[in-house]
Formats: sequence, structure tokens, C-alpha cells
Amino acid sequence: MLIDTHAHIYWDSYDSDRDEVLKRALDAGVKYIICPGTDLETSVKAIELAEKYDFVYAGVGFHPHDASKADEKSLEKIEELSYHPKVVAIGEIGLDFHYNFSPKEVQIDIFRKQIKIAKRRNLPVIIHNRESHKEIFEVLESEIDDKWTGFGKLADGKLPPPRGVFHTYSGSVRDAWRAINLGFYISISGVVTFKNAGDVVKVVKEIQPEHLLVETDSPFLAPQPFRGKRNEPMYVKFVAEKIAQIQGFTLEDIERTTSFNVYRLFRIGEKPEPKIVYKIKNSLYLNLTLRCNADCIFCDRKGEAIVKGYSLKIDREPSAEELIKEIGDPSKYDEVVFVGYGEPTIRLDVIKEVAKYVKERGGRTRLDTDGHGNVINKRNIVPELVGLIDSVSISLNSMDPVEYGRLMNIDGERYYKAMIDFAKECKKYGIETTMTIVGVDGIDVERHRKFVEEEIGVKFRFRPLF
Repeated sequence: MLIDTHAHIYWDSYDSDRDEVLKRALDAGVKYIICPGTDLETSVKAIELAEKYDFVYAGVGFHPHDASKADEKSLEKIEELSYHPKVVAIGEIGLDFHYNFSPKEVQIDIFRKQIKIAKRRNLPVIIHNRESHKEIFEVLESEIDDKWTGFGKLADGKLPPPRGVFHTYSGSVRDAWRAINLGFYISISGVVTFKNAGDVVKVVKEIQPEHLLVETDSPFLAPQPFRGKRNEPMYVKFVAEKIAQIQGFTLEDIERTTSFNVYRLFRIGEKPEPKIVYKIKNSLYLNLTLRCNADCIFCDRKGEAIVKGYSLKIDREPSAEELIKEIGDPSKYDEVVFVGYGEPTIRLDVIKEVAKYVKERGGRTRLDTDGHGNVINKRNIVPELVGLIDSVSISLNSMDPVEYGRLMNIDGERYYKAMIDFAKECKKYGIETTMTIVGVDGIDVERHRKFVEEEIGVKFRFRPLF
């Protein structure tokens, strides 16, 4: 399913065919639509539409263009409207220094006051930001506190609490990460399909789908091939397809991931049920365990344990028989991956049994591991993987044993050596080996790349944080 997270369907251009527009959206696979107000009148209209259509939800607030209309009485009314059960956000609010239809100082004042409403109500915000990056972040960073968690975390994880979304994002990659680290999603509109969408394309290339939402901003910004015409929610598919094309994922991957993001931010839809087997691109992943000998500072194993919209928060470990049944014909996948939000070599016997099944039927296998399997199993397990595992991806994390131990909350000296030895053994036995690092602050990517490729002699991969 797809969710259009920003569509002004109260706009008068829909007055003659609104029902038909919304039916076309449903027929196209759009399950929900969020309709943000831009002043008091349109906020009321958004709620009325949400009351009429069960798949429509509303936001309430004053757009920066209309900030001059927002007196204390009208802001009190916005806060009153926010208690409606179909209101999921304060928005569309923010700053716009391109047009300056309202004076800058008024925009900033009203933006800050509406942030305070969101904090009192513990609601997320829908942010409009145009040529105002400096001031937007100044306001947000001064207002954010531990009590403002939007609808709250699903669990005590390591992701920042969801506080809102930058809609129709037009900023830099650097500012996108700045927003993400504050608890905001980046929403991509039809602009990403335009020929002159260079900066937006750069953002999509660098930002994982776990941080993205999709929208139309209807009736504006219709995507190609409808540019210049009235936009409508059914066209959100073209946005998702373009993101999938840029990132190398399937449309289903983007649909599933962004739909979970909507659930996490707005609590629209349903939390996914835990999966023991799940597909990303054309690879099949086997969720073996949540158990781990480490507790990495960047791992969300104890939190939501979500990967590309899949919940991996299993309450029991699957048997080899269950996994084999779920796999079916392994040759139809690019690879079958032994993974989990824990350390899969804890279940070495299951890996070997299932890998044997996969290899006998023409499939390809990969093991994602922290490289501690020899310590965990108290023997060199690499020879046992020969003929069963085609490739291994090992989490290097850091080439400094002290930092390695800090990042993983383990004895760095002991386990760093074990990990390096495991990588060398995999290379020795002819298993295709890749070592990865995660983009945490202070990591010198190129230094690690040189170490992996030149000193260890295996492949290197950089993974973005979250």
C-alpha cells in the first residue's frame, strides 16, 4: 500500500470531482491520505473531510504564508481542533522566506507558538521550509526536549523519537541528516521526478528509506508525466517508483518501508507482525535470532527491530524446518541471507542445515555476522561453512580495538582479534568476504576502506547509520 502524507484535498479545484479523485486514489492502491490545513478555515475543512472519509486524516495549523492571520484566539482554536480523533499532526507550519507573504519575525513567532502546541499535545509537526534552513533549525533545536516524542516510541530503542516531517524536502543532504537526528522524516514529492531535481535526487541517493515519506502535495507539484496539471493523491505512486529506481529497491520495498514510517510517526495503519523470513529486493532474509553476544550502540535490537518496514521482533527462534518451508524454491532469489537482529552463528547448526537445503536446490547463500562465530562456538567454524555459504558480510565497525569494544559493548581486544581472524579464515577458504562499517560520528571511512582492501584483502562496504 501507499500513503500520501500530504494532500490539500479541500482545495477548490477538487470541488467538482472530489469523490472521483479519492476513488481513483483508492483504486490505485493509496490506503490513507493526510490532509494538512494551512489556516483556521482549511484546518476545519481538513477535519470535515477526515470525518467524511475513513481513510483521510487531518493536520491543523497555520502555514507561514498565513502567519499574519494567526492571533492568540485562532491559535487557541487550532489547539482545540487538535483534540479531534482524526487529527494526527500540527501542520502545515514552518517558515517561507522565498515569498515572505508574512513578515519573517511574525513567521518565526507563529512557528514557535505552534511548536509549543505540538509539545503540549505531544503531536508530530508537518513542516514547510523554504529558504529558511538556518531559522528552522534554530527554532527546532531550541524547542526540542525529551518530553516531546510525538506519538512516542514503539519501544526503548536507539532511534530518535518521531517528532515530525519536513514536507516536500528541498534542502541539502547535510541538513536532511540534521533533521533526521532530531527525529524528523524527510518527505519526497513529485519534484523528484523533474528533470531539474538534482538536489532532491542527491538526498534520495544518500538517505535510507527508513527516513523517508512520500507525498503529492496535491493539487501542486504533479510528477512527470503530469507536470503542469492538477496533482492528485493517486500520483503518489510515481514518487515511490522514482525513489525505488534511484535507490535500487523494488516499489514494494518503498511502499512497505514508508508505510511503517507513517505508522511510527502518525500512528496510521498497523504495526507489522514479526517475520521469520522476509524479502528485500530479490533477496530472501532468514531472521534466525534476537540473541547476540554484543550490544552495538547503533543496533536497535532491543528497540523496534524494524528493517525496511519488517518487524524482526520475534518471540521465539524458528526451526530449520520452518525456515525451509518458508523458502520453498531458493533458486528464484538472488541469494538467501542468514541474518537476524542478533548474531546468527549462535544458531550454527540451523545455518548449516538450511544452507545445505538451499545449495542442493541451486540457491546462493550469504551470512551476515559480527565475526565472533569462532569464539561463540569455541572452534574454527569456517571450514564447516565451505560449500554451504557463498559469501560472508562481517561487521568491522572500527579498526581500533578500543573503539571497537566501545561501539559493541564487548571486550574490544579479544573480540576484535577474533573478528579479524574470522575474516582472514573466510578469505583463506575461498568464501567471498565483505567487511562493513556503519556511519557513526568520527569514523574515517577511507582509512577503513584502505585497511580492508589492502591489509585484509577483501571487499569493503559502508553502511549508513539506521
